[in-house]
Amino acid sequence: MASFNSKWSLICFLIICSMTFFHQAMAAYYSTPLTFKAMPWKQAYATFYGDESASETMGGACGYGNLFNSGYGTATAALSTVLFSNGYSCGQCFQIMCVKSKFCYKGYTTITATNLCPPNWSQDSNHGGWCNPPRQHFDMSKPAFMKIAQWKAGIVPVAYRRVPCVKKGGIKFALQGNGYWLLVYVMNVAGGGDVASMWVKGSKTGWMSMSHNWGASYQAFATLSGQTLSFKLTSYTSHETIIAYNVAPSNWRVGMTYQANVNFH
Repeated sequence: MASFNSKWSLICFLIICSMTFFHQAMAAYYSTPLTFKAMPWKQAYATFYGDESASETMGGACGYGNLFNSGYGTATAALSTVLFSNGYSCGQCFQIMCVKSKFCYKGYTTITATNLCPPNWSQDSNHGGWCNPPRQHFDMSKPAFMKIAQWKAGIVPVAYRRVPCVKKGGIKFALQGNGYWLLVYVMNVAGGGDVASMWVKGSKTGWMSMSHNWGASYQAFATLSGQTLSFKLTSYTSHETIIAYNVAPSNWRVGMTYQANVNFH
């Protein structure tokens, strides 16, 4: 009888352990951030700026500089104020297709938000002030616009949706500033493509919160020269948080870009 009770106690113990392990495994699963997925289609309008070389799209409010060197190329657009979200939409990816116009081509093109299309209050919102709030508008590079419509259309109605950004390699960090101020431009962000908040850690410091400067840039007022730099980022869209350890070596320099080995999903 004692032997039977001992065996029964062991079986119960194993069942309880299995259930506990299963519960913990499920808890870990549900706490894992969801991979960003394409969103529903919405309606907007699109124009273009610059010429076929897209030289006028270089730089921009997001701070990506030379878009060829940054990896964005000519598949870019400036967003109206409503879509730009004070710079938090920088890096987001959109599928755009022309609709309800005789100038439309079939299919869609995918662009990355790299610039702001500012309001033009001297023009009526329906006659030239295309980017005035509350309009949802894409001012595309000419090469990108010409993939969805004939350029002579000028402006066309479009359907658009947010889609995951597909990137090669890890997130890139372009460093600017001086000995007391670190300014970081964040590029090549996958998943939602955007950043909501950011922290920096030197090899001799703890984690320090960085403030949003503008566009895709974050800043910290701290002395970090001579230290290896790590960064922690949270996605604006998915709220996923990742840590990029030891991205910049202790001899990092202003004007250099360093690439991590991690990225969002």
